[in-house]
Amino acid sequence: MLKLCLKSYAKSAILSLLSLFILQDCLAQTPALFQSDEVLELTLSCDMKAVQNDRGQESQYHEAKVIYKEGGQSIDIPVRIKTRGGFRKIRSNCKYPPLWLNFAKATTPKTSIFRGQDKTKMVTPCSGDEYVINEYLAYKLYNLVTPKSLKARLVKVVFHDAVKDKSSDANFAMILEEEKQMAKRNGAVTLDTKMLDPRSTEKEDFLKMAVFQYLIANTDWSVQYKQNIKLIAKDTTKKASTVAYDFDHAGIVRAPYAKPAAELRMSSTLQRRYRGYCIKDMSELASTFDFFNSLKDDIYAVYTENPLLKEKYVKRTIKFLDDFFEIINDQRKARLAFTYPCDPSGTGNIVIKGLKEN
Repeated sequence: MLKLCLKSYAKSAILSLLSLFILQDCLAQTPALFQSDEVLELTLSCDMKAVQNDRGQESQYHEAKVIYKEGGQSIDIPVRIKTRGGFRKIRSNCKYPPLWLNFAKATTPKTSIFRGQDKTKMVTPCSGDEYVINEYLAYKLYNLVTPKSLKARLVKVVFHDAVKDKSSDANFAMILEEEKQMAKRNGAVTLDTKMLDPRSTEKEDFLKMAVFQYLIANTDWSVQYKQNIKLIAKDTTKKASTVAYDFDHAGIVRAPYAKPAAELRMSSTLQRRYRGYCIKDMSELASTFDFFNSLKDDIYAVYTENPLLKEKYVKRTIKFLDDFFEIINDQRKARLAFTYPCDPSGTGNIVIKGLKEN
């Protein structure tokens, strides 16, 4: 967490006193749960059959416990959980549905890293642990790009069936920072604006977000329907900033179930497609490209320095990143890729609605 705060707020070689104050504020505003990159081991105990079968539009909360160790002590926290999501909630798509973990202030110990959590998302393994890790690293990339991004904590979770007293093997999963926590870190509030024109959002934030989506080859988003996009602003009278999340359909993740929306007429999620709004003057993107170039070493390090990754995936991902940086640093290739939304015969203006998420 310290490293990410440094990269987000201080790119200079010499850390100024002001930067130190900003860094301290960054850590102070970050929930305790997300102040470490250490994999958190925990057990989620509940009536697993009841939870697994409750995947409808109006899923209900079920009593459960989060059990983990902190300071050498085993801690049990009562929670309520229910299934959530769209694509990953469907049984035929994923074995474990994503979950809401609803913590109560009265039953969460004051010293617990879960203190301050309210309604928290858990991303569960869908087609294997490796894809949870891959998506987690997409969040880490986005944290490098902007502090206006959700933080993630990788966990190794055992699902314990409290009725049968039977436990699963430990699986990788991921807990996401709550939207309001992310907004608070950035001195902002969340917005529930519908059908917002992307051109009316904060331009610099939008371009960073849209180019990031191109970097990871994610097309499963839209501002208008808030499909995998959050909106925040300093207050309700200010322009909204766009915050991306939910990256399992990104090409960099390589999830076997992921497919581009049929309307985009794309053959694979490994195919990049820029989905920002039409900008004909490429000079408007120059500072954004320069910004990504300044992060190049840090972006590669997310993969080359991670011991959880298989060597084959690292090699593929390095090549994937190479292609991105080659494109943004080649005028002809960059123009072809990033003016695609201006092509009236293309699918650059398709708005992705997605499945309903709760």
